[in-house]
Amino acid sequence: MHPVIPYVLAALLFGTGVYGVTVRRNAVLLLMSVELMLGAVNLVLVTADVTLKQHVGQAFALFVIVIAAAEVGLGLAIVLQLFRLRRSIVTDEVGAEREPVAVSEDA
Repeated sequence: MHPVIPYVLAALLFGTGVYGVTVRRNAVLLLMSVELMLGAVNLVLVTADVTLKQHVGQAFALFVIVIAAAEVGLGLAIVLQLFRLRRSIVTDEVGAEREPVAVSEDA
């Protein structure tokens, strides 16, 4: 297999993930887009490892998989807490309900 094909596929996956991160308002879809980008990075690392035969890309891919698993766990915990507090997982409303800071005019 020619190494250009996985690189182009990884670029398409990464571009789709970036589009999902910038456009989506749902927190779960946002996490899925980040996972798509991490999967594209894994594809690039493994393809580079196969073509260059240095056996470093697989180790980096393993680290990316571990980071992705930790990101999913932490991200889902944040999404669940956000849903418990607001009954919505729309990311546009995350910082909207803060109380205004009272400024005293005595100073």
